[in-house]
Amino acid sequence: MAKHRLTSTPKTHYLARVILGTTIALSGGVIAAPAFADTPEQTSVTVQNASADTAKTSLQTAAERLPKVTAQQILDIASRQIGVSENAQGGGTKFQSWYMSTERARETTARDGGRIQDYANAPWCAMFVSWVGEQAGIRPTMGWDAYTVTHAKWFKENGHWGTAPKPGAVVYFDWQGSKDIDGIDHVGFVKQDNGNGTITTIEGNTGNGKVEQRVRPTSQVVGYGYPVYS
Repeated sequence: MAKHRLTSTPKTHYLARVILGTTIALSGGVIAAPAFADTPEQTSVTVQNASADTAKTSLQTAAERLPKVTAQQILDIASRQIGVSENAQGGGTKFQSWYMSTERARETTARDGGRIQDYANAPWCAMFVSWVGEQAGIRPTMGWDAYTVTHAKWFKENGHWGTAPKPGAVVYFDWQGSKDIDGIDHVGFVKQDNGNGTITTIEGNTGNGKVEQRVRPTSQVVGYGYPVYS
């Protein structure tokens, strides 16, 4: 199976679509939730903040039973992976191996078809994000999937989606510059908003087949998912 680079070729997530399909359910962990940027001027966030007169989201409720993790701790875990590289076949990373060992891989192959082994050389940017959440113990509020579109829809349908590039947010890209979730090509973490129309990110499965720190234009951002941080 040919490897597609998720930072160099438009619509390279089509391979993931073939393998993983387009169903939008994302379950697992302790969540029982629904199935499942933008220019600097766009700063709206759809996360519902818990208060005396505002109901908590399902992710905020789930977070009460999880370790208290900050955005910086997530970024530290992600940063320690910088330099991890895939093999010549586009596989061989611990992120792919981990995902293949999980119940989630069995759920997504049952959902989308294919075989668990197909993940061995599949694009792994979403697996990297999922792995970081697992390492921090906050998988139920980070989500886990191998398909970027499905993962983004999960954040949106759980009320944790918006257009503000907050540190630790999960950032979704469309290299064509659309704001359509179905057009998402790639995913990573926001490290910082540079205030000049760019963000600094930490991403897996970059054009060099590695975990890398990058600077990306916000014009290529579809939106941001917000895990629950303390």
